[in-house]
Amino acid sequence: MTRTPLLATTLALIPALAMGVGSDDGTPPTTTSTTTECQASQIWDEKAEACLDAVESRFNDTDRYDAVRELAYAGAFDRTMAVLDTFENALDDGRLTYLGLVSPKMGDEEAGMAWYQAALVQNPDNLLARSYMGQAYVTAGDAVAARAQLREIRRRGGRETWPERSLELALRSGPAPAY
Repeated sequence: MTRTPLLATTLALIPALAMGVGSDDGTPPTTTSTTTECQASQIWDEKAEACLDAVESRFNDTDRYDAVRELAYAGAFDRTMAVLDTFENALDDGRLTYLGLVSPKMGDEEAGMAWYQAALVQNPDNLLARSYMGQAYVTAGDAVAARAQLREIRRRGGRETWPERSLELALRSGPAPAY
């Protein structure tokens, strides 16, 4: 196999890899006023037509999750963390997965791994947490641990999914940009 087909495949997948957090299909989040107008832990409220703090009771964790995904995709990691701090369910495995993703972006790789592990304690079938943890292992040079996560993704029904494809690509080509 020549490098050209592998490179072409890798380049074709990178946009999907960069969009994957919080989504099993790689679709990027829609940019809203949460990103363009709001500050700190604020989320755009359609009904009020204003930015409101994410801790407001009118928001639920699904609203917060959507904002976190949008902010992380935009690279607003400090704001992402601020909204993550407002979740009603602090043990939500999706929230813990985002903490795992964002912590290294803010300089704390060790915390990122701890958050992925916490997400998997809450939900061992969290394929995104397994994929991101595996990618973190690739970044750290531990391909054995990364392959173990890939096996777990497959064992838990994740064949032909974004988490499987992104981790496979990282193992073949090195870590891809994800957010």
